[in-house]
Amino acid sequence: MTGPAGRHRHLPADPGLQAERTSLSWRRTAMSVAVGSLVGLKVLPPHLGVLGYVFCVLGLMWSADLARAARHRYWQGDALLRAAAPRDAGPTVARTAAMTLAASVAALATVVATALTT
Repeated sequence: MTGPAGRHRHLPADPGLQAERTSLSWRRTAMSVAVGSLVGLKVLPPHLGVLGYVFCVLGLMWSADLARAARHRYWQGDALLRAAAPRDAGPTVARTAAMTLAASVAALATVVATALTT
């Protein structure tokens, strides 16, 4: 006989909506980065040349990684609740933090370099 966990395996382990809200917020963040990168394709190349295209492509790659990580975190959290066993989310969080730091440093360096040359 299958217990309740077997019948509802496709449902999230947590009946609340916190995990869904968190996942949706990360997806919105990924979409914002993608839209910003696409707007950057129109604005940056006239001012930065090839470097503008590079930043836009990196932004699009980052948004794809954020969207993938959001989905991965949601299912990883669900599996963690079901198994009640600790899992390491460190690599995903570290990658997101590193990409955020790299994008921030690149943007700051570009702004400073542009300000110094004008």
